Amino acid sequence: MEGAGENAPESSSSAPGSEESARDPQVPPPEEESGVCARSLEAVPKKLCGYLSKFGGKGPIRGWKSRWFFYDERKCQLYYSRTAQDANPLDSIDLSSAVFDCKADAEEGIFEIKTPSRVITLKAATKQVMLYWLQQLQMKRWEFHNSPPAPPATPDAALAGNGPVLHLELGQEEAELEEFLCPVKTPPGLVGVAAALQPFPALQNISLKHLGTEIQNTMHNIRGNKQAQGTGHEPPGEDSAQSGEPQREEQPSASDASTPGREPEDSPKPAPKPSLTISFAQKAKRQNNTFPFFSEGITRNRTAQEKVAALEQQVLMLTKELKSQKELVKILHKALEAAQQEKRASSAYLAAAEDKDRLELVRHKVRQIAELGRRVEALEQERESLAHTASLREQQVQELQQHVQLLMDKNHAKQQVICKLSEKVTQDFTHPPDQSPLRPDAANRDFLSQEGKIEHLKDDMEAYRTQNCFLNSEIHQVTKIWRKVAEKEKALLTKCAYLQARNCQVESKYLAGLRRLQEALGDEASECSELLRQLVQEALQWEAGEASSDSIELSPISKYDEYGFLTVPDYEVEDLKLLAKIQALESRSHHLLGLEAVDRPLRERWAALGDLVPSAELKQLLRAGVPREHRPRVWRWLVHLRVQHLHTPGCYQELLSRGQAREHPAARQIELDLNRTFPNNKHFTCPTSSFPDKLRRVLLAFSWQNPTIGYCQGLNRLAAIALLVLEEEESAFWCLVAIVETIMPADYYCNTLTASQVDQRVLQDLLSEKLPRLMAHLGQHHVDLSLVTFNWFLVVFADSLISNILLRVWDAFLYEGTKVVFRYALAIFKYNEKEILRLQNGLEIYQYLRFFTKTISNSRKLMNIAFNDMNPFRMKQLRQLRMVHRERLEAELRELEQLKAEYLERRASRRRAVSEGCASEDEVEGEA
Repeated sequence: MEGAGENAPESSSSAPGSEESARDPQVPPPEEESGVCARSLEAVPKKLCGYLSKFGGKGPIRGWKSRWFFYDERKCQLYYSRTAQDANPLDSIDLSSAVFDCKADAEEGIFEIKTPSRVITLKAATKQVMLYWLQQLQMKRWEFHNSPPAPPATPDAALAGNGPVLHLELGQEEAELEEFLCPVKTPPGLVGVAAALQPFPALQNISLKHLGTEIQNTMHNIRGNKQAQGTGHEPPGEDSAQSGEPQREEQPSASDASTPGREPEDSPKPAPKPSLTISFAQKAKRQNNTFPFFSEGITRNRTAQEKVAALEQQVLMLTKELKSQKELVKILHKALEAAQQEKRASSAYLAAAEDKDRLELVRHKVRQIAELGRRVEALEQERESLAHTASLREQQVQELQQHVQLLMDKNHAKQQVICKLSEKVTQDFTHPPDQSPLRPDAANRDFLSQEGKIEHLKDDMEAYRTQNCFLNSEIHQVTKIWRKVAEKEKALLTKCAYLQARNCQVESKYLAGLRRLQEALGDEASECSELLRQLVQEALQWEAGEASSDSIELSPISKYDEYGFLTVPDYEVEDLKLLAKIQALESRSHHLLGLEAVDRPLRERWAALGDLVPSAELKQLLRAGVPREHRPRVWRWLVHLRVQHLHTPGCYQELLSRGQAREHPAARQIELDLNRTFPNNKHFTCPTSSFPDKLRRVLLAFSWQNPTIGYCQGLNRLAAIALLVLEEEESAFWCLVAIVETIMPADYYCNTLTASQVDQRVLQDLLSEKLPRLMAHLGQHHVDLSLVTFNWFLVVFADSLISNILLRVWDAFLYEGTKVVFRYALAIFKYNEKEILRLQNGLEIYQYLRFFTKTISNSRKLMNIAFNDMNPFRMKQLRQLRMVHRERLEAELRELEQLKAEYLERRASRRRAVSEGCASEDEVEGEA
């Protein structure tokens, strides 16, 4: 680098005087020309290039061929050609995803570059050259993976901004690699620019696989040689006149003077013989067009890097100095504060008008002195305790040092014993005591063969040690690169999820816009309405996976969700189809947007939870929702918590055997309801699915378990949800038992459905309390909400909410009970309150209430309304409301029973009167 800096001014000063140098009759001898060329080569910064042998070919021509390899830092590609003077490379090796390997049992200098697509076997001239290439390739790969993603417009500014960070990272990586394998010195003349001066490989090294490229390179070299010869035979004056102008145009800066081929311009050459420097300059100029290892900006970049290193050292020194200055300022600031306090105290003492005030100030100072004395005593005690602790630590250190010394003595003694035994073994090996001494020549041959074997073993040990060190460094660096790639992949997946969510939002807005246009146009027959219907059909049928030929699935909407429910229900009405797809897109959008921010931390909390124990933390986690992979385990624990006093081993199998012995009266109704269970779920509609048979057995077992209920419509959907999550029949059976017999009130599923009717009245009161405006609106249009909400409570929203939200409701419901059902019922009306208030017709309200739960897509918003906006919501208030309405309902039922009894009595008396009248007429007819 110093030579480059010194040559630069000379070159720049000699450029304007090219004509004077052309007229100078002095011509340097060939030895001086070669020296100038060598100095020019040394001035070029070191680049990773050189000749290596590549193993390739097919059949009888398979073997080693010499190739010129050159590394491109911009693309992390290792190019190779037949010679260093070739214009076009034969091929390249992608090092960004490659790993390097060297085998100790292979021939010296052989190593491998393994990429995902192929394995390239190379051979260096010596072992040192091989290790140098491997270390440099490792560093180049690490530098590429830690470089900025896109080069800036101004290289100097980028180097100044990103240089220190990159330099520190590379320095740290070099230090880490040195722990495994010591850095290898650059082999002189075998790598770098100097290796280009080696003799060209023979013609038999030509590549038949890349014959076209070889022909192009050969023609390019022949054309360049002809141009060099023509330039060499011209007169000196014409040479200067013709070449001076292009050289001035191509000269970008003073640093280019160090490039080979510039200096010979300044002096004329004899006409009969072209100089070596000119021909080499022509070759270098041709190579500049393809391989930039003679790049004109290399010296400038290297100088800039040295400046950056110097600036880094200055920054570190200034940082240390700034830190010391800050500490000094802090000390002076504290001293100034103490002086100011003393000044204020003195001023107050002098300003006191009476002796009493001065006495009070003196007492205050005395108290402060006493307080400071106590602090000094406390600090002194703390210092003594620390000194005692330090003395104990010193004693421990001394004991450890004595122990270490003892171990070292033992080790030294063992080493002496080993040395003595080794000497004895060597003597016994060379002169066995039991055998007669061999002849001198045979003994010498045996000794020399043993020495040769030992030397070979030492070489093998050294080779394996080198291989082990290199492979350790390779594993270390590949692991770090893999971690960085994993982080980048994670960031890209997050970005992809966000873009998919935005795509879903845009598509849902597009579909909503089509729906509003369709409602605005109505049934008008026009070209616009026809075009709108066509767009709606295309929107309903279009799938991104069919439109794309790539392997990446662009559409985030699948036909079924993870539990088998249709994401877009197949409605017969086109308007409902459009609405269902809008809802599916919005649901998927909310899911993707919350994937990183909410779902991933939630999964981590569940994974770290361990054993399940009832607690406030578990309650909050269940309200937020259980991840799919943890839900079966959590539900089994919740069910066991509910039915542990009812559960007996073998109970389920006994109930099944009882059902096989004789048919239950409810078996026919169960069979009818099986085909009506979740028609939008593939597990219950597929003919080959085993879920219908499992559901039949669970319902029959429950009908034998609870004869007072037997079977009630709605139990099939409760058991089906349990089967979809738990998958095991017995677990689903006990889940149904837990819901019916422990969570819900006792007569919730009886013939009269008394408790269900009570809950509907309680819900009306809670709606009037929490949402008075909505209830007033519904009362104005005479809307009876129990027609909609009765089924919500009976099957715990199984038919109403989409599966993603439904199962989150069940997560909290199985732990907290029926209070969760009330919370979510209120939250659903709050979620859609604005839409309902916008409707001004009773029929429209009923139509909207029929499917409005399916429009809820934001599960986090609904959960926040249920558990935050609906507070306070106390179980004591719920019990009181249930008690009041139960008494009223029972009174109404008794009154109905009384009216029914009176009606039956009146009807019976009328029948008796009619029968008596008929009997008297028969008697009269008989007498007649």
